[in-house]
Amino acid sequence: MALAFDEYGRPFIIIKEQEQKSRLRGLDAQKANINAGKAVARILRTSLGPKGMDKMLQSPDGDVTITNDGATILEQMDVDNQIAKLMVELSRSQDYEIGDGTTGVVVMAGALLEQAEKLLECGIHPIRIAEGYEMASRIAFEHLERISQKFDFNKTNVDPLVQTCMTTLSSKIVNRCKQTLAEIAVKAVLAVADLERKDVNLDLIKVEGKVGGKLEDTELIHGIVVDKDMSHPQMPKRIEDAKIAILTCPFEPPKPKTKHKVDIDTVEKFQTLRQQEQKYFDDMVQKCKDVGATLVICQWGFDDEANHLLMHRNLPAVRWVGGVELELIAIATGGRIVPRFQELTPEKLGRAGLVREKSFGTTKDRMLYIEQCANSRAVTIFIRGGNKMMIEETKRSLHDALCVARNLIRNNSIVYGGGSVEISCSIAVEAAADRYPGVEQYAIRSFAEALDAIPMALAENIGLQPIEALSVVKSQHIKEKNPFCGIDCNDIGTNNMQEQNVFETLIGKQQQILLATQVVKMILKIDDVISPSDY
Repeated sequence: MALAFDEYGRPFIIIKEQEQKSRLRGLDAQKANINAGKAVARILRTSLGPKGMDKMLQSPDGDVTITNDGATILEQMDVDNQIAKLMVELSRSQDYEIGDGTTGVVVMAGALLEQAEKLLECGIHPIRIAEGYEMASRIAFEHLERISQKFDFNKTNVDPLVQTCMTTLSSKIVNRCKQTLAEIAVKAVLAVADLERKDVNLDLIKVEGKVGGKLEDTELIHGIVVDKDMSHPQMPKRIEDAKIAILTCPFEPPKPKTKHKVDIDTVEKFQTLRQQEQKYFDDMVQKCKDVGATLVICQWGFDDEANHLLMHRNLPAVRWVGGVELELIAIATGGRIVPRFQELTPEKLGRAGLVREKSFGTTKDRMLYIEQCANSRAVTIFIRGGNKMMIEETKRSLHDALCVARNLIRNNSIVYGGGSVEISCSIAVEAAADRYPGVEQYAIRSFAEALDAIPMALAENIGLQPIEALSVVKSQHIKEKNPFCGIDCNDIGTNNMQEQNVFETLIGKQQQILLATQVVKMILKIDDVISPSDY
C-alpha cells in the first residue's frame, strides 16, 4: 500500500495488485461451477413431463416466446456464467443429434452435479468421481440395450410410430391434439423417408403456419404451400394439370448496366423505347408459352406493366418466391430451376396435378397450394392456431415429433417412458456398484441416485409426493422385476407404461445419459477459474 497526492494535494491510497484478476481455486471453484450448473437445471426441472410448466421469455426487442422445449428456453435465456453456457450447449447438442429430450438431459446433468457436490464434501477427489460416473454411465447404457424392445413397422402399420410421437407431444402445450399431430408427423416422415436406406431428409418437410382457425385445422399437404398469391387479381385461381416454369432470372426487360445515360428528347424516341421494351417482354412471355408452361414461378418481381401483359396473354404468374421454397417446389414437381431464359426447355418444366389459391376467413390472406405433384417427396405441414405464439410453439413441438419418428426409422428400438427406464437403470447401477472395490463405488451409487431425479421431477410436476411416488414405483420394480413401471403422469390408475403406451426412443435415452455424464465430467475437472476483472 502507498500514499500519493493528486495535483490538488488530496491524498489517495494505491493498493498494490488491484488490477489482478479475480480467481477461484480448488474446491471453491468446483462448488461455484456446480452451483451454476444446478441453477440452470433447476429452471428446467419444472418443465419436465406431460404436466410440465411453460416458460415465458422476452427478448431485448420485446418479442415474447412461450415454450417448454428445453433447447429453446436455454437458447433464448441470457446466460453470463461460462458453466451455465456449457449446459446451454449440452441441450443444443441433444437437440441437433436427437431432437427430443432436451429438458431431460439438463435435469439429469443437474442431478449428477448435485450428487458430486456431496461426494466432494466427503473429501473424494473429483477425478475419482468423474471416473465412477463414467463406469456407471456405461452400465446404464448397456442396461438400456437389454430392456429395450424392437418393434416392426411398415407403411401400413404405423401405430407404434404414432404412439411414440404422442409421448413426445404429451409434454407440450398441444397435448389435446396429440393424436392428430402425431399422425401428421408420422405421415410426413414416411412420405419423405427412404425405408431401405433407413434415411430421412427432414429438409423436405416444410412447416408453415398461419394465424386463425383452430389447432384441429392443422393439415398435411402432399405438396408445397407458398405464402404468396397470383401476381394479378384476375388471373385464374385454380390451374389443373399445371406445367410450371421455375425462374431465377428477372422477368422484365433488362436495365442498362452501363454508367451511360440515355437521352430521350422527343416523344417518338420514347415511344420507340417503350415498344422495344414491350416487344422484349412479349418475347419472354411467348418463350414461356412455346415450351408449354401454364404457370410461371419467379424468384424476382416484375412491374405492373409486365403484370398486365402476363394477364393479357393468359399466363398466370407468382412473384417474389424465396429460394428455399423454389428448391422445394422444384423437388416436388420434378422441375428444374432455370437461371436464364435462353435455357428454358419443355423438359425443365415441373408438373403438378393442381395449383390452387386458398383464402382464409374474412381476411385478404391468400396462399398458393401446389398439390398432386409428380414427385411427392416434398410435403408441407400447415398449422393453424389462435395466435402467433401458439403456432410457433406447435412448430417446435412438431419438430420434436418429426425427429422422434426419424430416429425410429433409423433405429427401431424403444424403451418405456414415464421415468421407468431411469428407475430401472438406477436399480441396475446400484446393484453393479458392489462389484467395484475402490472409491469409485461411491460415485457409482451417487449416479444411481441421480438417475432418480427424473422420475422425482415428473412426480413433483404432477403434484404427487415425489419421494413417496418414487419409492412405491421402485419397490414395484424390484418386487415384480418389471422394468416398465413408471410414474403415472396422466392419472390413469396404472403404473405400467406398456399399458399406457408411453414410449421413448432408445437412442434418445442413451444419448441423454452419455451427454450428461460427459458434461459433468468436464465441469468436475475444472479446479481453477480465472475471470478478467470488471472495469
